Amino acid sequence: MALTAENWPITGALIQFPGVKRDGTVVQDAEPTEWVDTFEQVRDAGFSAVDITDSWLRPGDLSASRLDDLAQAARDADVTLPVISAIRRSVIHPEDGEDNLAYSHRTIDAAAHLGMAVVSVGLHQALTPEQKKQLWFWTVEGHQDPENDPETWNLAVTRLRELGKHADEVGILLSLEMYEDTYLGSGDSSAQLAQDIDLHNVGINPDVGNLVRLHRPIEDWYSVFEKTLPYSNYWHVKGYIRDEDVARDHYVAMPSPMESGLINYREAFALAIANGFQGIICAESYGGDGLSVSAANQDYLRRQVLPKKDGYALGTSRVTQQITPAVRG
Repeated sequence: MALTAENWPITGALIQFPGVKRDGTVVQDAEPTEWVDTFEQVRDAGFSAVDITDSWLRPGDLSASRLDDLAQAARDADVTLPVISAIRRSVIHPEDGEDNLAYSHRTIDAAAHLGMAVVSVGLHQALTPEQKKQLWFWTVEGHQDPENDPETWNLAVTRLRELGKHADEVGILLSLEMYEDTYLGSGDSSAQLAQDIDLHNVGINPDVGNLVRLHRPIEDWYSVFEKTLPYSNYWHVKGYIRDEDVARDHYVAMPSPMESGLINYREAFALAIANGFQGIICAESYGGDGLSVSAANQDYLRRQVLPKKDGYALGTSRVTQQITPAVRG
């Protein structure tokens, strides 16, 4: 039975919660009551599920007992934990690739321990010092994967396939987050990477917002979705308004509620559903009270975008779709 606006699993992102709080508390080492507090904020904003973004807390670096504490914290706050998003841990980083690969394996094991459905990874790397100085880090170019480099491309395929096989062994989907200037930075390249990995449980996280926000010419957002949604199994969604003055080579973008941004998510989800997408969605937003904007994004999806009844004709997706299970602990 197809999902509907009422029961489609939508998680709240934790990108607006720092790993070190203003009072100096390190979330990774904090008492579980600190985790409960964050989860309760997400629940009170209107979410019943949370995407554990590892810039907030790294489940892959927790002991089994601390993972049990994390699961209990979620139960205490009355939320589920279906997804981990492991970010900026590229497995093809020139110096840290092997360490990032090992970390990604630990993250998959942690997700299995917690009874999760999805682990989302990417090829983006840590922000550069110059990016960290900016109000919006995407206004300055960061790392770029080497072009026309078969050796590095094959390394990406090999290591991501290794992670995908591990994830499949424990019943988890692996999703590859799109991000500028990486091998997941365009529609064609992302689709090709999924094809070359060629595992039923490895798909694309078509976070096209990561591309729309760039202060330079971009690929047409609908074209990117046409190329990637047939392979997509999880989805970070967020909005950006964008202005272009091509004659002056001037491009500006900044965060916005999804319904106000450049991407028409009504069209995007119609295309996704036609391609058989039934994956978990993660509502995100940067800047200010990003949690409240994320909650508004969830409301917009349920109110205006997602189907109100089942029975929609679905196409065939090239990757396995999976609905979030309950959290174990």
